[in-house]
Amino acid sequence: MSSLFELNRRKFLGAGTTAGFMLAGQSPARAAASSDIAEWPKLRPAKIYKLYIGRSGATTNAAGRQVQYLTWGQEEVTKMDNYLQGLEKKLGNITFVGGDTIPKVDVEQVVARAASADGMVLIWLSGHGGDYATLEKLSFGVDKPAVSFFQPFSGHGWMWHQQWKNRKVILLSTTDWKELDEAVSLLRVPALMKQTRILAVNGPRGTKAACSAEEVRKKLGAELITIKNEEILELAKSIDPKAAEAEAESYWIKPAIGILEPTRQEIIDSSRYYLAVKQLMIKEKAQGICSAACMGNPRACLTFSKLNDMGLVGACEGDIDSTLTMLLFSHAFRTPGFITDPVVDEAKNAVVQFHCTSFTQRADGSRMPFLIRNQTDSQGGVALQVQWQVGEPVTMAKLVNLDTMLTVPGKITETGSSPLACRTQFTQSVRDARHLYLNWGGGAIVPPGTIGDISKYAGAMPMLHRAVFYGDHMRGVNRLGNLMGFKVVEEDIAT
Repeated sequence: MSSLFELNRRKFLGAGTTAGFMLAGQSPARAAASSDIAEWPKLRPAKIYKLYIGRSGATTNAAGRQVQYLTWGQEEVTKMDNYLQGLEKKLGNITFVGGDTIPKVDVEQVVARAASADGMVLIWLSGHGGDYATLEKLSFGVDKPAVSFFQPFSGHGWMWHQQWKNRKVILLSTTDWKELDEAVSLLRVPALMKQTRILAVNGPRGTKAACSAEEVRKKLGAELITIKNEEILELAKSIDPKAAEAEAESYWIKPAIGILEPTRQEIIDSSRYYLAVKQLMIKEKAQGICSAACMGNPRACLTFSKLNDMGLVGACEGDIDSTLTMLLFSHAFRTPGFITDPVVDEAKNAVVQFHCTSFTQRADGSRMPFLIRNQTDSQGGVALQVQWQVGEPVTMAKLVNLDTMLTVPGKITETGSSPLACRTQFTQSVRDARHLYLNWGGGAIVPPGTIGDISKYAGAMPMLHRAVFYGDHMRGVNRLGNLMGFKVVEEDIAT
């Protein structure tokens, strides 16, 4: 049997950063993920209407005199147009249309032209023609998510912007054009969510609102479809055994640092299940799947890990709240998520993250070192022990009840291999572990002080699971909340 089956955990935990760089060069596995995702139906790009507000350069006043406004000239407008064109190529899934200037064009005309757009970018030239009344008629007349980009010295209209902070608008006042990159990327999310389809195997589990297909469509625009696991298992019987073996060999066995408990055939069987799920998701035009049957035979751990590698979403234990969270982060930040079973460690002022379905491929295409293991609780099936990178910033998050995003930022301080926890384990710093411990859920799932039966609010799934993402996304999450109408609660600090 291959030496891959003989590597022990001590060697794995000592692999560290070097192994990460070695795996980053494993192009066959990355190519496999890329070729797979290419088979999925493409989502329509979000259409964003750009609009310039205020006069630019010289104009004629009421007395017939030429007046030079101390504001942007046409050269700056052209530079901004070019910047947005570059941003369109950089971000993907977005198309800019429009380009009118108010007051050259009436507000009513703009409202009509922007009616078919998914969102708006409002770029201020000066205070003239950009007063509060104009914007009330404009961005909120068409009632679309918007980014308002104001540069200092672009007039006096900024003083009214506070009136819009509770609307579906990201308000920017800055000289840094790169601030537009994140803000515009977030404008894609509502349009992409409206095209998103989610398969819930044997039904979703989570908060009441998130388990309602009608509420999910109403709040987020996504379509939730319940299917039976038997449909996947039946489909798996038709998968070519050689295709399943090739999938297992190229994507899992060769790139792995080692393989401990599972047999080669068990890995192939898990790959066959993935190929069946892939076929079904493509047929249903789905971007996400969660399964209440993931602990069956074969287990779905490898399937969900690969889907998350590909920028799609695979979620264990039917957790629909985490599924929706990971879809929002994928659309907004192009980063995969890892569903965990966290526990608080006050001694380290930290939370320990662990579970068996971690992704392996980061947003930049590199793969983290991983061992192929069995699933901890059952001591069977196939799962992954993935080496997350110490020192990296992370964000723990979960959208609950479709209206509240629970968040905790931090950094990875260490990794672990406790036999008492699921395979992938790492410790994340928090700001106040004691507060996090006593404020778990932020009062958004179970009302504070509730005594007795809490099952009427939610089962264990919403309270237990969280999703973890590389990067500090707190600013982006708060801005996304403005656009999509959810509040953000930071579980580890008092607000």
